[in-house]
Amino acid sequence: MEIGVYSFAEAEVDPSTGRQVNAGRRIRDLLEEIELADQVGLDVFGVGEHHRPDYAVSSPAVVLAAAAARTKRIRLTSAVSVLSSDDPVRVFQDFAIIDQISEGRAEIMAGRGSFIESFPLFGQDLEDYDELFTEKLGLLLNVRANEVVTWAGSRHRAAIRERMVLPRPVQDPLPVWIAVGGTPNSVVRAATIGLPMALAIIGGAPARFAPIVELYRDTAARAGHDVGTLPVSINSHGFIADDVKTAADVAFPPFAETMSRIGRERGWPPTTRRQFDAEAQLHGALFLGSPEQVVEKILYQHGLFHHQRFLIQLTVGPMPHDKVMRAIELLGTEVAPAVRRELGA
Repeated sequence: MEIGVYSFAEAEVDPSTGRQVNAGRRIRDLLEEIELADQVGLDVFGVGEHHRPDYAVSSPAVVLAAAAARTKRIRLTSAVSVLSSDDPVRVFQDFAIIDQISEGRAEIMAGRGSFIESFPLFGQDLEDYDELFTEKLGLLLNVRANEVVTWAGSRHRAAIRERMVLPRPVQDPLPVWIAVGGTPNSVVRAATIGLPMALAIIGGAPARFAPIVELYRDTAARAGHDVGTLPVSINSHGFIADDVKTAADVAFPPFAETMSRIGRERGWPPTTRRQFDAEAQLHGALFLGSPEQVVEKILYQHGLFHHQRFLIQLTVGPMPHDKVMRAIELLGTEVAPAVRRELGA
């Protein structure tokens, strides 16, 4: 079981103007968080891509390149790269450079994106949402497989005729994961191609996602892939402190503000403390509490999914940096070793 952290680099926003403030400080804090995760023995750190005031990182590759030069062993991944609105050649080149700097620790987690701001920003039509991802994923995998690329082109991308794509990564192939939110079509796509799947579970009963993981593995097997070589990651919200009261008191205010704000955009009801506490129970989606409680929930979900990786988003909304650092320390020094002992890893 690989255990790690992912972050969207949640930023402070001036309520009077709606503008982002202190982005530089948040990114510097994020780099310290990645460094600590490396030092305490965590396996993976992911950084998300967003193009809105409440998140400070629009280019995960830039942050991960900086982190690559400051870390020794931790794997570094996007979480996610919004492939639908980006250029796959450039995405590959960026992560090949990260792979070279880190001596073979880079990964791409490709997704369609849960926010839409990048589409008009980069001149894409939301009507082409699914088609864009399918075509661009095909080009990304072509570039990954071939140093000299020939691509027939499409209505969204010009053709490429016998052009070298450099640099090449240390890893061959460079790992590419598909991030999904539980949509069956996305799960089937990842399984049919034979790519690892990262499944986001951020609300509701995790047990209801077990058929999704089963669908992934069954589809991959029917497509002729060795399921034993296709890892599954579960990516979830949570927070860790020395006791559950501290964890809840620190995490709830920014969590509720962030999820309620996003909810207003999408027609969801506001997040309540009762809902938050219910999600923190063993059979809920939120990993909240002491190290012992988080270990118990990871093991419970491993019984459901038999997954190979678990990533936790500790900062759902701006959080005190010192509290986040403590959570990373606990995850690396107490949670991860206990899970590995229990699973015999």
